[in-house]
Parts: sequence; C-alpha cells; structure tokens
Amino acid sequence: MSEPPRLRGENLTLAYDNSVVSRDLGITIPDNSFTVIVGPNACGKSTLLRALSRMLKPAEGAVYLDGRLISSYPSKEVARTLGLLPQSSVAPDGITVADLVARGRYPHQKLLKQWSSTDERVVSEALEATGVAELSTRLVDELSGGQRQRVWLAMVLAQQTPLLLLDEPTTYLDIAHQMDVLDLCADLHHERGHTLVAVLHDLNHACRYATHLITMKDGRVVAEGPPAEVITETLVREVFEMPVRVIPDPETDAPLIVPVDRRGRNLRAAAGGSGSATA
Repeated sequence: MSEPPRLRGENLTLAYDNSVVSRDLGITIPDNSFTVIVGPNACGKSTLLRALSRMLKPAEGAVYLDGRLISSYPSKEVARTLGLLPQSSVAPDGITVADLVARGRYPHQKLLKQWSSTDERVVSEALEATGVAELSTRLVDELSGGQRQRVWLAMVLAQQTPLLLLDEPTTYLDIAHQMDVLDLCADLHHERGHTLVAVLHDLNHACRYATHLITMKDGRVVAEGPPAEVITETLVREVFEMPVRVIPDPETDAPLIVPVDRRGRNLRAAAGGSGSATA
C-alpha cells in the first residue's frame, strides 16, 4: 500500500471574511514534484497556497501534512517541514541581508543552543545559491526589488524544509534572474528531492519547469497533470480567454504558448484594404 501524499487539502472552502474564493476544493500535491499552479488573476491561486501553508484557516474542510491536520502541529514543527515565500514580504527596519537569511534557521535552533557551525554553513550556502553573498552586509531596505526577492528566497532556503511553497517567486526579477531562480528551484527538486509548489503567472515558465501543473479558474481546479497533457489551445482559450497556438519548445520540447497576433493581422488586413482602395 502506497504512502499518502505529504500535503493535501480536502473539501476546502476558502474565504476572506464573507467573500468565498473557493468552495469544495480538493487538492493533492504529488510528493517529490515541482508543482506549479497557474490561472488568471483572482482565480484563487495565492489563496490556495496560503491555506496549504497554514497562513489561512479554511472556512470548511482541512489541510493535511504527513497524514495529520496541519492545524494540530506546533508552529515550529511546521516550519521545519514546510517553508513559504509569500507574495509580499516586509523586512524589519535596519536588518542586514545576512541577518535576515539567518532567521531561516530559527525553527532548527534549540533553547540552549542558539547558533551552530551548521547554521553558519547553511546560511552561507543559501546566500551563494541565490547570488546575494556579496550583499550580505548591506541593509535589506537599500536593495532593489529584485535583490530583495532573492534575499527572501535565500532565507526560505536556509530553513531547509523538504516542502517549499513559493508565491510568484519571480516577481520584480528581470528575465535572467527569473531563469536563475527557476533553475535553482528545479535543482532543489531534481538533485535534493524537495517537493516544490509555486504560483507562476508565466505559462511558458510553468510548462518548462513544472513536473505537475494545476490550472485554476474561478476558485476551482480545471485540469492537472504533466504540462504536455494539460496545456492545449482549447484549455488556454477557455481558462485565459485568449486565442493561442501551442507548439513544442525548441529547447525542452515542453508546450510553448504563442498568442495569436490578432492586432497585427487586423493591421495587415487594414493596410491591404487601403492599398486596394488607393489603386
């Protein structure tokens, strides 16, 4: 008999005050997967991630971590198992990069032993992995948005959790650093066996990196599975209300979404019509 998945939600109704975002939602995160959640704005992606991380209590239903209600765990025990990079994070005033990243070690520290050589090594590795080691003595509030995003990712990496939840981790990053962050996430999945769950807006990034794709609309799951099985022209048109072509990515053979050039086609048609009229 196979083990149940480490992270799942059953019969979830998710709401803010009296505004219901999702109802009767069931979600299972495959172990050792790089799961990416996609969908249009305000479809419930980030709300779901907040519920899975225990930041949002479901109005109905429950989230389970390792077979137990996630709400039954002490906070520190959850933090040793599940790390979260939220969409917006605010650093304390006057804190340096190194000190912020070091806070990721808090769940592993004991009352009588607050810091160790292991903590020092892990923080150093997290700084290097995210490319912010040279910023370690800088104040976080002096950094650019992209630099701060990488520092927050370093803090989550320093937490060393087998489950890692990332809400739009490429926000504020230029294209090169977007790829760096997603490559790092892929390495954590492939080489270290981490289970990752990320909310992404870029469908092509999702298709390139995900091993499991969850597509949402209006608070519900529309389709899920490997990107090659999920992403079709019909699904993208129905979920995002956008006509596209889906072709193989020449680099990875993953689905590559190309929006239909509606404006260019109309302009060419108009130019052709004008030419004919003039002639």
